[in-house]
Order: sequence, then structure tokens, then C-alpha cells
Amino acid sequence: MIPKNISKHHLLLHLIVFIWGWSPILGKSISVQAFQLVWFRILITLVALIIYFSSQKTNLRVTKKKFLILFSIGAVIAFHWFCFYNAIKVSNVSVTLVAFSTGALFTSIIEPIFYKRKIVWYEMLFGVLIICAIAMIFSVEIQYYWGFIFGMLAALTSSLFTVWNGLLVRDTTSEVITFYELSGGLICLTGYLFFTGEFSKEFFVISSSDFFFLAILSVVGTAFPFVASTNLLKKLSPFTVALTLNLETVYGIIFAIIIWPETEHMTGFFYTGASIILVVILLNAIVKARLKKEIA
Repeated sequence: MIPKNISKHHLLLHLIVFIWGWSPILGKSISVQAFQLVWFRILITLVALIIYFSSQKTNLRVTKKKFLILFSIGAVIAFHWFCFYNAIKVSNVSVTLVAFSTGALFTSIIEPIFYKRKIVWYEMLFGVLIICAIAMIFSVEIQYYWGFIFGMLAALTSSLFTVWNGLLVRDTTSEVITFYELSGGLICLTGYLFFTGEFSKEFFVISSSDFFFLAILSVVGTAFPFVASTNLLKKLSPFTVALTLNLETVYGIIFAIIIWPETEHMTGFFYTGASIILVVILLNAIVKARLKKEIA
């Protein structure tokens, strides 16, 4: 029996987060560099979406103004994915995911600005608690500082496009948002790689195992979750989505420790900090549920 204060939308969000919990695992399993990984990920995802949208005869018409907005957000998404996977490459899965959990704090600041509402005190408090947990971890895992930096940049950019999509989804379908944002991300990334001389014969040579993991990451871990999570922003606030995304940290760390115990096993301070983050997520759910009851 599902508790009344937990809707089907929350359950779908948790399913999406569980799927995304495998994203860093696949990222570490793929041997290519971060830019190469992101470029192929977006390309394969777009091919899968085009096939699906064509079969469903999805209407992808959009105004020029909306196209430019979605195109620009796509560039932010591409940069977000680069930061996320580069953090894994320069540190490990555990460090990246803990740094990525700072997204809740960024969203608690960004969302009120774009939604034109007052900052909610407990959202700020929960965000600060997560930052404190990150600081405690960083104090003993300082050798992974680049992982923390790129992980937090990934969190910031994730918060930005989540809030923006929360506004766009009010009058634009999630299919349209996904298609044009990923198209924009691919074009912008292609332009960057071309002008920086990153494209070469070696860039397009990937092993069969890398292609297999990329296909899973793109189709299962990107196409469905991206469309579904964008659509959920009609029902759930960006902060709730951002805070729940921290469960990706929990799932990802557990998966990583099981698969790579030699490189992913961290200190006691690390797991204490990760536990604080999990508690904050649970507190957020409890506080929101009680406030809804009081309003009702």
C-alpha cells in the first residue's frame, strides 16, 4: 500500500533516479574521454528519439524564439554532462556523486529567482547541510579536488536547466524540449570540438564494449529518463526533483563499491557525509508532507 502523501509522480521520479544511479557506473566503464563520451551519448540518444518520435508521429514544431531558447539550454546540458563524466575520470564515482549532491543548494537559490517566489527557509537549510557534509568529506579527501570542482559544476548546470525546463514545460511538450535541447547540445559540442581540433580519426574509433555501454547509457539511461523527468516538472517542483536526485548519489556509490571495491572504498568521514545527505533528503520529504497537511 502506497502512502497517500506519495504520488505516482514521486514513484516515477525515484525510478528515474534509480536508472540514473547506473549512469556514473556506465561512465566509468566506458574507456573513452569525457568529450568523446558525451558526444556519442547525445548522438545515439538523438537517433533513438528520432526513430521513436517518427513512429509516434510526434509534432515537433516550435517557434523560432523557443527554438533558440532550447538550443541554448542544450549547450548548458552538454557542458553539464562533460563536467559530470570528467569528474569521474579525474577522481572516482563516489567523489563525483557526493559533489553532485550540491545541486539541492544551487536549486534552492536559483528556483526562487526564476519562479519569482520567496526563498523557503528550510530549503536553504537543507542545502547548507549538504554543503557542510561536502566540506567534511573534502577535508579528508582533498586529493580529489578536481573531482569535487567538476562535480559541483555539474550540479550547478543541472540545477539551471532543471529550473529552466520547469518553466518551459508549462507550454511546451517534454518531447519538444528534449529533442531541441539535445540537438542544440550536439551542435554546440560538435562546433567546439571542431574548432579546438579535437576531431580526428581516433575520436571516431571506439571498441565494441564501449559502444555497447554507450548504447545502454543513451537509450535506457538518457532517452526515457530525460523525457519523463522533464514531464514530471509539471507536477513536482524543481527543488523536489533536485533534492531527490541526491539519491543517485546513494545508488551510485553502492553500485560502485560492489563493482570496484578497491578504488571506490572511502574513509569513514566520506560515508558519514553521504549519510547526512540521505537524512536531508528524508527530512525534505517529511517537511513537505506536513506542510501540505497544514495547508489542507
